[in-house]
Amino acid sequence: MFVKLSRTMVLVIIVVFLAGMFSGGCSPGKKSSQELQGGAAGGDMLPGVGPDTVADVVSLSSPAVVKISTRVSAGGADNPLFNDPFFRQFFGLPSAPRQEDGMGSGFIISQDGYILTNEHVIDGATKITVTVTGFEQGLEAKVIGADYDLDLALLKINAGRDLPFLNLGSSDQIRVGNWVIAIGNPYGLDHTVTTGVISAKGRPISVQDRHYENLLQTDASINPGNSGGPLLNLQGEVVGINTAINAQAQGIGFAIPTSTVQQVLEDLKNSENTVRPWVGVQVRTVDGDLARYLGLNKAEGAVVSGVVPGSPAAKAGFKEWDVIVEFDGQKINNADELVAAIKILPVGKKVQALVVRQRQLFPLTVTIADKPKNVR
Repeated sequence: MFVKLSRTMVLVIIVVFLAGMFSGGCSPGKKSSQELQGGAAGGDMLPGVGPDTVADVVSLSSPAVVKISTRVSAGGADNPLFNDPFFRQFFGLPSAPRQEDGMGSGFIISQDGYILTNEHVIDGATKITVTVTGFEQGLEAKVIGADYDLDLALLKINAGRDLPFLNLGSSDQIRVGNWVIAIGNPYGLDHTVTTGVISAKGRPISVQDRHYENLLQTDASINPGNSGGPLLNLQGEVVGINTAINAQAQGIGFAIPTSTVQQVLEDLKNSENTVRPWVGVQVRTVDGDLARYLGLNKAEGAVVSGVVPGSPAAKAGFKEWDVIVEFDGQKINNADELVAAIKILPVGKKVQALVVRQRQLFPLTVTIADKPKNVR
């Protein structure tokens, strides 16, 4: 009888224990929502980002971000920030004579003082001064190499000591939705930090006669003076060079991806002349209104808005308002396709083009040339 009683008590104890465990909310093998989020429930942390992640990246990266001041040959308006043609266009500002002073950002990529920035930040400058954290006075910079089409420039300063620098990361690996950090000098405010995400990749935009084909789009705030500054991932690596914004819509900024930078960095550093296939036409995409104005059946092709005097296009007989519909055997639907078709051709090749002029088709032959340095 004692044995039966003992067995009964053991069974009761087990039942009570199990009932208490489930009523208490225990669930072996599962983490609470608080644990999964890596912090206190109800906290204000960004998804996947610790409370000090951004601050830590900024603390380590900021010393390598520099302010670039330029002096050009002609005077102009009082505000040097609007020397930037990108912001004149996006803000709807009228064209103006080149400003006497300009301002932008850049970042050091080696301890011996090489600096990356945008070409448009230093374009036309007769003097370039770089402000580096820890130095009481600005350091004069020399242009080592510049690429107008890619809007990249490599500068060099002699600091007399090793400098902090940033590593180039992979823009190919960053994903839409990943967090990024922009550091720069908007409106001359040193080392301003903004955060956002990668909104899109591979964006094409045109600013004046520059055609960008593979930009990163971000909602991190980018303002005048940010041009040339780094766009960082959460490991503190540079994934882009901040370049422009679209002022017609809030939260749209663009950066040149590091995949583009890495392709030409050694050429810039060695001052090599990178060959750029060129014919000498400025073009824009034919839209519906333009198609109707020109009497076209479809809104297709690239319309010539200008021809550089003495260029291969001028010699071949291209004229303003010609609509290029075929180039080197390839159908041309828009301006981007024409630019892409020209860039892959070897210098010296003779190419057949087909244009619509006054509602008639005309064949033209143009020779691909290397773009002269003095042509912008």
